[in-house]
Parts: sequence; structure tokens; C-alpha cells
Amino acid sequence: MIMNNRDVFIVDANRTPQAKAGMDLKDVPVPHLGIGLIRNIMFKTNIPYDAIDEVIVGNVGCPPKYPNISRVIALEAGLDKKTSGYTVNRNCASGLEAISQGFLKIACGRSDLIFCGGVESMSQMPLIFGREMTELFISLMKSKSIKDKIAALSTFRPAHLKPIVAIEQGLTDPFCNINMGQTAELLSQEFNISREEQDEYANGSHVKAVAAHKDGRFEDEIVPIIIGNKIDRILTRDIGPRSDSSVERLSQMRPFFDKKSGTVTIGNSCPITDGGSMMLLASREACERYNLQPIAKIIDYHFHGIEPEYMGLAPALSIYHLLKRINLQLHEMDLVEINEAFAAQIIALRKVMKDESHAKRFDIEAMGEIANDKFNVNGGGVALGHPVGSTGCRIVVTLAHELKRRKSRYGLASLCIGGGQGGAIVIENLIK
Repeated sequence: MIMNNRDVFIVDANRTPQAKAGMDLKDVPVPHLGIGLIRNIMFKTNIPYDAIDEVIVGNVGCPPKYPNISRVIALEAGLDKKTSGYTVNRNCASGLEAISQGFLKIACGRSDLIFCGGVESMSQMPLIFGREMTELFISLMKSKSIKDKIAALSTFRPAHLKPIVAIEQGLTDPFCNINMGQTAELLSQEFNISREEQDEYANGSHVKAVAAHKDGRFEDEIVPIIIGNKIDRILTRDIGPRSDSSVERLSQMRPFFDKKSGTVTIGNSCPITDGGSMMLLASREACERYNLQPIAKIIDYHFHGIEPEYMGLAPALSIYHLLKRINLQLHEMDLVEINEAFAAQIIALRKVMKDESHAKRFDIEAMGEIANDKFNVNGGGVALGHPVGSTGCRIVVTLAHELKRRKSRYGLASLCIGGGQGGAIVIENLIK
């Protein structure tokens, strides 16, 4: 295959409002977290509906009803039946994985127009029957006589009904056998991060997110979505940022993952959240053909691995190797978006990035300190939430619009990935 190395542009990017699991988006069918986003972008362009080459969507908690949710989203959005679609899963970075695959396909000349994004309804992740109850159901299905059915039912015990919580199991690493919150506790101990530091950081995330909504900074990126049992309400803003947040309130919450001596709480962690995000990627040829005015250009991306128990620090490695490859420095990034899985994780990560002694532990060089006025300027995951399959795209959506608003040049987005990975991407604003 010949690599053409063509430029890849972000034509437009948007997202749904995000809402804590069990709240406003809990009844929305998962594909609808992406359908309206594609329709919104198509409505604003002159692109024929049969011109889209592919739809790539990140999703982690695959709904049984929609085994390849990307294809469902593509068809329901009105794209032509010839437009192919597939779903990707790289845990927390599934949305970024979708972008990276779209980027490669356009860069090498295989495609010209690709929708990339992510959707996640963590509200709808199922409870699962354990092995004993599953085997009972199988025995009943195989039973051919009443006698056989009674024999199968006689093995039932009430304990068989105890469910396995899918989301809880999915947030536990199978390699090191600790959950994501416990990895944050590990970082808080090793980097000597106090409970007060974490609560202060978490409160700052809420303050910035509330201010962003108040000032209308999310208006260009959020597409309202119809909600409610009767489909009679419209959600226009994120349900998560708290205007009444304070360090004092956060300090009253009990540790959640290490109840005896821990410092990580629900309040200084990202909430479990529902939401979707999407962007249209295009080649230069497609932009010229359909008179498109892209908002940004993708420079490059990088994924990198680390020990699973240190997954929260992996963005430092992905950022380091990405910047080295594209010959740019951290201080040249005008804005930086890093997903806030946990306040402790972000604080530890920033220490690794700026301190040589910490950086050397992970075979990288210190990159310097990220200025606060460049970092997660509209709040982050602690306030806005973390719909797992979507977040990797959502942070790029937010970054692209804020670069455009400020007329700044370079933006960096990154996030840690359950299982011990980090992902990073650099984009260049084109709106001057």
C-alpha cells in the first residue's frame, strides 16, 4: 500500500450534553447519542449523503441490541447504505481510537470523508447472571420433559440470583486485579498527594465548567438532545458541573476505594456518565470538492503502554513520544485537554511531566509544566463526567472549539486508558 501522507482536516465537531448515569440520558437509546450529531453536521454542509466513506464509533459497553452500533448510527442518521461502519474499543480512549483510524485511512488515501466519534450509556450497562444461574437456564432449555425441567429447577439456590455488576467488573483491571480508583490511591500515596489537594483540584474543575456554561463557551459544540419517557424534553447542557461545589463540601465525603486510609472519593473522581461525541474528518480534496471550511487539522497521534497499576501516568508517555515525533515542545501547545479520571491522577501526572526525577522512572524526559491558564480551561472529567467510549473524542471536540474561539494555534488532548495505556493527539486550529 502506498502511503500518501495527505493532510487530514476536522470539518466540524460536536457532542451531546453529558449527564450522570441514571439521570437525564438514562432512557435514551444508545445509538441516539450519535445519530443527531451526524445529522447536525450533515445539515450544515453540502455533502451528499452517499459521499461519506465510513463511520467509526468508539463504544465500550456494547449494547446487546446493537452489536455494531456504528452501522446502526450511520443508517439511522440517513447516510447511504453503501457507507460502511464499524465499532472500536480501546477502553477510555475508544473515541480517540476512532479518530486515529479515520486519520490513517484518509492520510493514506483510502478514504476522503469519515465520521469518527464515540457513544456510551453507562446507565444501560447490564447486570449479569453468574455461572450457576446461567447453567441453570441452559439446563432448562435443554430439558425435553417435565421431569428433566423439575430436576434442573431443583438445583436452584437463592444465591444464584446475585448479579455481577458489569460496570464494576469492567473497571477492574484483570492483570493487576485492582480497580481504577485503587490505581488513583496508589498514585496519591507514591506522590504524596493530600486529600486537600485533590478536593481543591476537583472543586476547580467544577468552577471552570460552571463558568464555561454560564459564558456560553460550550454552545458551539453541544447539540441538544430530546429526552424523557414521552420524548417531551430537550437537554441543552451538561448535568454534572455543580454551581454549589466547595472544598468544604468535598472534604465531607468519605473515601470510596480505601475506606480506612484512602483519599480518593466520589467527589474528587470523575462521575459515571452518559454521552456521545462526533467529528467529520476530510481530505483536502474533499474540502475543495464540497467547499468545506475545516476548523482544524490533525497533526498526529500516539498511544503508549505502561504498567496497568500506573495507568493514570500513561498520558505522560504518549505525550512525550508524540511531541518528539512531530518535533514540537509542550510549551508550544496553546491549550491542553487531559481527561480527569481522578484528581490524584492528574496531579501525579503533571508532576511526572515537569519533574526530571519522576520522568526518568518511566524512561522519558521532563517536558515542563503546563500553565494553568492553558490546562482544561473549561473544566474536565471530574465535573463534566467520563462516558467511557466517548471521552477520547469529546476532549478533542472541546479542544477544537476552544482553539477556534481563542484563535490559538496548537492544541494537545490526552487521556489515560484502563489497562495501562495512554493516548494523545495534537491538532492545529485553522480559524484565524
